Amino acid sequence: MEDPSATVVVDACGIVTGWSEGARRLTGHPAEEAVGRAVRELLAEDAPSGPLPLPSGIVVLRHRDGHSLPLRLTVRPLLGARGTPDGHLITAERPGAAENSVAGQAFRQASLAMSVLDTEGRFLRLNDAACRMMGRPEASLLGRAFLDTVEETESTRGFDRQLRRVAETGEPLHLERFTRNPSGTRQHAWNIEMWPVRDPSGEVIGTALAAFDSNEQRRARERLALLNEAAARIGTTLDVVRTAEELVELMAPGFADFAAVDLLDWVLGADEPPALPVDGSLLRRVAHRSATEGTPETAVRLGRTDVHPSFSPPARALREGRAVLGRVGEPDFDRWAGGRGAPGPAGGSPVPAGGHSLLAVPLRARGTMLGVALAVRTTHSDTYTPDDTVLAEELASRAAVCVDNARRFARERTTALALQHSLLPRELPGQAAVEVAHRYLPSGSAAGIGGDWFDVIPLAGSRVALVVGDVVGHGIPSTAAMGRLCTAVRTLADVDLPPDELLTHLDDLVTHLAADDRDDIGELGATCLYAVYDPVSRRLTAASAGHPAPALLLPDGMCRLIPLSAGPPLGVGGLPFEATELQLPEGSVVALYTDGLVGDPDRDIDHTIDELCRALTGPVGSLDSLCDSVLKAVLPEEPGDDVALLLTRTRALGAEQVATRDVPSDPAEVAAARQWAVERLTAWGLDEIAFVTELVVSELVTNAIRYGAPPVQLRLIRDRTLICEVADASSTSPHLRRAHAYDEGGRGLLLVAQLTQRWGSRQTGGGKTIWAEQPLPDG
Repeated sequence: MEDPSATVVVDACGIVTGWSEGARRLTGHPAEEAVGRAVRELLAEDAPSGPLPLPSGIVVLRHRDGHSLPLRLTVRPLLGARGTPDGHLITAERPGAAENSVAGQAFRQASLAMSVLDTEGRFLRLNDAACRMMGRPEASLLGRAFLDTVEETESTRGFDRQLRRVAETGEPLHLERFTRNPSGTRQHAWNIEMWPVRDPSGEVIGTALAAFDSNEQRRARERLALLNEAAARIGTTLDVVRTAEELVELMAPGFADFAAVDLLDWVLGADEPPALPVDGSLLRRVAHRSATEGTPETAVRLGRTDVHPSFSPPARALREGRAVLGRVGEPDFDRWAGGRGAPGPAGGSPVPAGGHSLLAVPLRARGTMLGVALAVRTTHSDTYTPDDTVLAEELASRAAVCVDNARRFARERTTALALQHSLLPRELPGQAAVEVAHRYLPSGSAAGIGGDWFDVIPLAGSRVALVVGDVVGHGIPSTAAMGRLCTAVRTLADVDLPPDELLTHLDDLVTHLAADDRDDIGELGATCLYAVYDPVSRRLTAASAGHPAPALLLPDGMCRLIPLSAGPPLGVGGLPFEATELQLPEGSVVALYTDGLVGDPDRDIDHTIDELCRALTGPVGSLDSLCDSVLKAVLPEEPGDDVALLLTRTRALGAEQVATRDVPSDPAEVAAARQWAVERLTAWGLDEIAFVTELVVSELVTNAIRYGAPPVQLRLIRDRTLICEVADASSTSPHLRRAHAYDEGGRGLLLVAQLTQRWGSRQTGGGKTIWAEQPLPDG
């Protein structure tokens, strides 16, 4: 080992004034040949000019025998009596002379890439990690500037500027830099620390840097960022296909050059999962995305169902319930990706051209297998690693839950919609009181189907009941509650109660059911509007339980809301319901609707009502076309709630269809009443049913005179049926009973029930009315 104490002393002019024995051993020049010479004459090549006789760092001297001798120099100033430099002390050693020391070995073997450069940016020393990072041996780097050892790009020029900045300012610097390994196949992230190297006097004599390979940390951050992005971007809608599209949009480009989602067929329907395990061979492509334009068209087409062989990655992923890696060179992958295992479009490959690495990840949620996600790398040089597999499984797990949520929502929506359609009237019953048109629009929001309903119920005396209601909430509970209310209204309407009394009974029913914890109506809340129209008197009687008032369009074109005393919603109790009665001209249009038509929180209710009235007063054609016009004019593009709309145009029964006779309360008047009825039927051309009508009139008038209270009135209505009504002032209603063998009476109503199509009684403000209906003769 050479003497480490090789030193040279030069004066302020750069002339050698001192030459140690160690210097002789290193250079071969004895002291008498060196002293008195300019120190630069000993160099084998020109050194950079500067105020110092020689720069600190690696320089090449000419040995006395002629060969080049690289040495590492350390130059220190020698201060005179006045404190100014009178010369310099130069210490010289061979590069690597200190390698065998503990400090040298620690520097060489450090896991950090460490380098030392002089103030001109030339390498003085590099450890093994730095040489691997540079992709070159230390000997080829020593004494060379950084830019001379790398390809000059904007990135490397920026790095060189930062090195010089540290040397010039003497301030440390931290930065993150990205490079590729020598093969150019993998990008690395480096955390780099740069700091100035100072001599004992504090002067900057070089720059040191240490680089830490932070590639794994970078990838971990990227994986975490991707998972965070997945939480925000996947599952924004409750739509199966859109959720699959969100997954592939997240994966490609970036994690994959091509991504696809294939689902089992049953997932796209409303069926339950199959009882038997699936073999995973039959999958439907619902979404794909590529970083290269045109690539998806080279693989399986959207919507196509393909059979995958059991050895293929998708089939294996579904069967084994884990992610499956496939790479070029593996026999099964090459056989499948080459198109021989699964026929793609026109016999093509199920994997895009150039695909060299593939991940097939099962989509499994709540123990149910839904499909598989595929990630393929084509232009990306890296193959998938086990770390990538973990990330893909996490993404697939999150996406699978969202797909399953969308599937369950679609199934519940389909079930609720089917239930609601089964409860709503498919074809409204025939009646002559009003012309009817209706629309029902289920909500398309994530909240699900609501509990809106409507109904048209024929009543006695050619009257008709118009009903519209709304159960608050969405989903199957609201739909089921709506069905119970709809049935209850029909049952109460059959009793022929006035609107306010019917709502009172309906409110009591809801209250009792809610108290018994057997019904969701009380918890959800419900509103209802019930109206009865009589075409004989042309009177409309309506009452509301917290429901919006209907709109009325008169034949003269004036439109307004019907002023109702809105009672509380059903189930609240404590307040009475009040009925509003008004007489309507024939041809009036009454619009009943649910809150979804006008109750948008983003719209002003008064403005919406004005829009409704303007739409109703537009060009009037058929009621069906008017329904469409109203919905188009009033509804936003995406309604947030269900909408039910019921339009009715009133009709009136003229004097030629109604005949009325006051009957004195005298049994002798029964015969006169029968004769009057026969004469009226003869005038109407209904002689075929005159005999039955005569018996019905006789029985009903006799009962009214005998058991009722005056005044008694007989009325015949010729509508779709012949209706015979007898009204009196008594509120006592008759009951049908079976007479015993020796009873002298009690067979009258039984006879009426047998001879007529329907019969019944209803309470009125002044008593009761008994009625019976007969079918009209054919023709």
